Parts: sequence; C-alpha cells; structure tokens
Amino acid sequence: MVHFVGAGSGAVDLITVRGQKLLKNADVIIYAGSLVNAELLKEAKENCMIYNSAKMTLEEVIKVMQENKEKEIVRLHTGDTSLYGAIREQMDALKQLQIPYDICPGVSSFCGAAAALQMEYTLPNVSQTVIITRMPGKTPVPEREDISKLAKHQATMVIFLSAGLLEGLEKKLQLGGCHKDMPAAIVYKATWEDEKIIRCSVSTLAKSAKENHITKTALVIVGNVLGDNYERSLLYHPDFSTEFRKAKKNEIICHRVYKKRHHIGKENL
Repeated sequence: MVHFVGAGSGAVDLITVRGQKLLKNADVIIYAGSLVNAELLKEAKENCMIYNSAKMTLEEVIKVMQENKEKEIVRLHTGDTSLYGAIREQMDALKQLQIPYDICPGVSSFCGAAAALQMEYTLPNVSQTVIITRMPGKTPVPEREDISKLAKHQATMVIFLSAGLLEGLEKKLQLGGCHKDMPAAIVYKATWEDEKIIRCSVSTLAKSAKENHITKTALVIVGNVLGDNYERSLLYHPDFSTEFRKAKKNEIICHRVYKKRHHIGKENL
C-alpha cells in the first residue's frame, strides 16, 4: 500500500495523528526534500528506506513504489497533498500498475499562514470567498485564471509559488481593480521556526519582500480581510435564532463593527 501523506505546513507537530502513525509504520518513505521538514523523518523506523524525491523524476519515484509494493510506503508531501502536490500523475501510474493507495490529508500552508497572521479569511460583508492561485512560472496558468481576472472579484486571495514574481503580481492585482493601498501580507515559511510575517499593501509587495530578503517559500495574502473593519457575524448574535438557541432580543449589543487587534509577535510591520 502507498500512503500519500500531507506533512503539514512546516512545524513538526502539525502533521496529523494519522500521518504520524503512517510514518512510524512505514518501510519506505519518499519525501519532498525541498519542502518537507526533515525533522519528521525522525519518526521513521531504524531500517526504513528513505528517498528524497527532490532528486528524482516521476518515473524514478514510481519505480521505487513498484519495487516495494508489498511493503508499507509513505509518499510524504508538503502541506496538504491536494494543493500543488502533483499527486494525480502518481495515482494514475499506480492505478495502471494495480498498486493500491490512499490519502492522508494535511494542514495546508494557507491555513498555517492564516494562523500566523491571526486572521480569518471569511469576514461578514468583507469577503466570503477565498481564491487560491499562483502566478505563471515554469508551470503555466490558464488565461481564464489570470490574476488580473480573478482580482476583479475582490475576494480574499492566497497566492502560492509567486514570491519571486511580485512586481508582476502587483501589476496584475491593480489591473484587476485592487487598490494600491489594499492590505496585503507575505508569510515566509508559515509555522516553521524561522517564520517571518510582513504586512504591507498591494503596491509594496515587491519592495517589502526585497527588504526582507524573501524570494521563495512564502505565501502572499491579499484582501480587505487583512484590514480592521468587519461586521459581526449572525452565528452568535443574540437577535439571531438557530436550531440550538432562541433569539435574545433584549440583550444589549455594544458594537456592530469591530476592530481587530494586530499582535506584534514575530511580525515586521
């Protein structure tokens, strides 16, 4: 059996309990060496065979799986396997070879980045949609998904694999209608020990990254959810009845619009 495992966003203890158990029981581990925290490999058995897929082709990865198909194999990917994980081509190859596999989800870096920023992607009357995308690089992006077109929605945007393309990103965001002063953030290595957070604006993304020597392994978050104003949700509002609670219309509500607190912590403001 081949187990595709999401390693989590970076911190060793953010792998799932299931993923950790699979690692401990694995006879073979093939891990994405350029992105996965190598500390996770300490969970491996003493006689476990370990391969770094950063130095391998797809064909070489599949060959290792085929040669060890009677063993427990963990294919360890960064974050969650469903985002930019290139697992579909691996699964299709395993199907052809009739090698069984399953998937263990992981904590994506976009979740880790939100935690680092102490933010919520979906604020009432600000944004109820999250767009996960990237700038075109070696891997092209369909023209219909160009960031200038996606930006027109004014939804929260989480932009992967684009830390070295920020000048072009700024132009596309503004072409799509994002104001130059719209809040933005760059989160370098979210949840890792050397995590770094930079709060900026759409028009200062490239400058901010350059000043902080960030060229890769960072997420860009853009949207008014990074600002200060939002409306209170109805979920816990005393005027709002739910299946579990009746409205309490006489309860005094102090504020309708709230201000978020920005914590200094590891941030460079």
